[in-house]
Order: sequence, then structure tokens, then C-alpha cells
Amino acid sequence: MDIRHLEYFIEVVRQGSFSKAANTLNITQPSISKMIKCLEEDLGVTLLYRQTKRLELTDAGHAVLERAQQIVSLFQNLSGDLDGVFNLEKGKINIGLPPIASSTIFPQIFGEFNKAYPGINIQLIEFGSKRVEVGVHEGSLDVGLICSNTSKPDAYDLLPMVKDPLRIIIPPSHPLAQYSTVDFSMLSAEPFILYNEDFSLHDRIMEACAATGFEPQIICKTSQREFMIRMVEANVGIALLPGHICDELNKTSILSLPLTNPEIYLQLSVIWKKDRYLPFAVRKWLTFIARYTQLDTIKFQ
Repeated sequence: MDIRHLEYFIEVVRQGSFSKAANTLNITQPSISKMIKCLEEDLGVTLLYRQTKRLELTDAGHAVLERAQQIVSLFQNLSGDLDGVFNLEKGKINIGLPPIASSTIFPQIFGEFNKAYPGINIQLIEFGSKRVEVGVHEGSLDVGLICSNTSKPDAYDLLPMVKDPLRIIIPPSHPLAQYSTVDFSMLSAEPFILYNEDFSLHDRIMEACAATGFEPQIICKTSQREFMIRMVEANVGIALLPGHICDELNKTSILSLPLTNPEIYLQLSVIWKKDRYLPFAVRKWLTFIARYTQLDTIKFQ
């Protein structure tokens, strides 16, 4: 039995005649009679009384007709849904991202994609980069935005989006304000307002401190950018923020200076797990990012 058996059965009942149903369906009467006979044999019941001028349903025929109409309707709706998926009109994408992504080109990309594909629902889940990577690995996230290289580079495909150097932010009264650039070693005695351990930038800064030969004096750790800025304004300590964010700061209360030896970068990239099926909506999202950022076309496995 296939869906055509049910469709033909419904049409025979609707027309009350094999010949009329055959004409409507553009097939021969023997063919449709054979189809209905096969359906009855598959189900093991008689569906139609054939002894009267007009076909009549048996009790079993009534029950099958009701279910057949439901099944055919569901099948037709399913076909429409699949058309929407394959035409990239529908779908859902779960994206994990760190809070700092809001200060990059991500909101613009998100907005443009929503305009182009309003039928694709994007669910944004905010985590630090490390938890985003875990979500992608476990499958709760389709794709993730992270601020550094992955801990398991062989497990993911990666699409770079942003490379933004971190700057030190200080109040105008700070002694370092006299310099145009700040060597990282000059921060050895400074109190740090640092990102939480959940954030990969925390690790990048700690690694830079270790490479320069000192352990930072950490006043507090936070996931909130605004809290960092307010603490610096109050002259509680220094903080390191991406240049894009620094450009938006009030320069009368906060100064930002480039760092050297070493430079540290916010490297925002999109990751997705290798050897995992990517729905069409996710593929479209990734292709859209690649085109928006003028990167090469992605090759999906």
C-alpha cells in the first residue's frame, strides 16, 4: 500500500463511481479498480459494496475513509513543509554566542538574514566561548560563535568573522595615560578587572601575562562589559576590551590605548561540528555569513 491507494480510494468515494474517479484522475477504470482491490487485500476487509448502482461504503470503509483523509492531508502538508525547507523558507537554528558578540558585526548580519529569510527562526543562546563549544560538541547548538581557537580543532569546521586587537582602558588620570602605546610588561603592577573563566579572553590575557613574566593582580572577574567599564571609570583597576568597543567609549571618562609585546586579539569565529548533518537553514546561515564578510564560499561535507 502507498499513498496513491488512499488517494484513489478517497476519489472513488467522492465520485461514487469507478469510471468517474478514473476520468478525474486521468487513469483507466481497470487500473483504479485494481488499486482499490489491492487496498482491500492489504487491509483484509471489504471497503465498498459494488452490487448497487452507486458504490456504498461498508462499516470498515467508513473507518478507513476517515483515516485515509487524515493521512492524505498530513502527507500533503508534509510535502508543503519539505518544499519550504528545501526552498530555504523555513527552519530553525540554535546559535550559541558570547555576550561580546553584540559589539561586533554579528547584529548587522543577524538583522540582514532575518529580512532575507523571515521563515527561518534563529534561537540565540548566550554563553561564554567555552560553554558555546561544549554546546556545539554535544549537539544542543547547531553553530556557535567563539572568541578564540577551539580546544579540539579537528572536531570542528571554522569560519573566521572578526579579528579585533584588545586595548587597555584606563581613566584619564591614570599614569599610563601619558603613553601612546602600552607595552604589556607595564601592566605587571596594575589591578586587573578580568573576564570570567568561562570566557576564552580570560585565558588569552592570563597567557599573555605568563608569557611576559608576571601573575596579574585580579580585583574581580565578570561577564558584564558595562561593569568593567564602570569599575575602570571609578579607578578601581584596568581592563582590556576589543578595539571596536573602545571606539564607542566616552573619551572624557575613559581612555583606550593599544597594547604591544604581545598583542591580544578578539578572534570571533563561527564553528560547527564536523561529520554532523547540517540542515538547509544552517547551511544557508553559514553561506550568508561567508558572503557578508566577503570570505570564500564554504564547502560543506
